[in-house]
Amino acid sequence: MSSVAVNPAAGQKLALRPSYFIAAAAALVVMIAAIVGPSLWFLTWVHIMSGVLWTGIDLFLGFVIGPILRRLPFETRRAVIGQLIPKTMVLMPTLSIVTGTAGWFLAERTGYLQLGYPEFWWVAAALAILVVLTVQGLGILTPINILVYLEMLKPEPDSEKVTRWMKTYVRVVAIQGAMQVAMIVIMARFGAGL
Repeated sequence: MSSVAVNPAAGQKLALRPSYFIAAAAALVVMIAAIVGPSLWFLTWVHIMSGVLWTGIDLFLGFVIGPILRRLPFETRRAVIGQLIPKTMVLMPTLSIVTGTAGWFLAERTGYLQLGYPEFWWVAAALAILVVLTVQGLGILTPINILVYLEMLKPEPDSEKVTRWMKTYVRVVAIQGAMQVAMIVIMARFGAGL
């Protein structure tokens, strides 16, 4: 069973399916298992896999989908956004939470949190970027997703509101993409050894 709203004006289904929440809960369970389990490999895999997904999807949305959407007519944009938002409003916060939390416990387990200076500056930079990404994601992007989703459910959505919200969304996603590239540089430094 899914929570499906039919937008009568567009004749499309906007679905926020329970399976999205089940998948998010499963990801959190895997993260917890990796944190409490003895395997450093598994914790590393969870951190890297969720980080790759988070970064890849963010970059794809910000630098590929965003510019394409801006050029589409409103009704086409509405159809694409109506299908995209229900998935991303659950997926992206989950990936950010799993990546950051697994990364923190991985840094703790591997001794990165006990490093002295100047090496600790790399850890501090990673933590600062993570905080900004998480605050933007949970404090700006998720609320915009919800606002756009609710507006799309209306028989006559306000295209100017949606366009304004999506401009902000695309800008923030682009900033996140650039910050995630910086995070990859930092992670490469960790991988090569401080």
